[in-house]
Amino acid sequence: MDITIHTTFLPHSDPEASLAFYRDVLGFEVRNDVGYEDMRWITVGPPGQPGTSIVLTPPAADPGVTDDERRTVTEMMAKGTYASIMFATPDLDGTFERIQAHEVEIVQEPTDQDWGARDCALRDPAGNMVRIQQLG
Repeated sequence: MDITIHTTFLPHSDPEASLAFYRDVLGFEVRNDVGYEDMRWITVGPPGQPGTSIVLTPPAADPGVTDDERRTVTEMMAKGTYASIMFATPDLDGTFERIQAHEVEIVQEPTDQDWGARDCALRDPAGNMVRIQQLG
């Protein structure tokens, strides 16, 4: 079997703020930007890696989601407990320094974790947890 991770989805609460975070802070390229009615889906990904993308999506946009479920998702996003993603870089400290130059909610500075990884954590504008791990 040969399966790769191609696309994942993260909710946004403000498409312009999320776009600015992933494009301007993390340096991702915009691959698609689709609007429908009052909603917007923005596909971003790391330059040079066209096979890996994130779709920034309106929360609970599925028509099968009930109002109660939508409210729960929105509440969890506000607390920062709904979604997360982990990135990796060969230069964690340099990446963290560049990120700190922007107004970003830092959750954890680069730290050597007990389980052997070195990583940092921040939140995107929608409250999604973004961890960045040192490669190598």
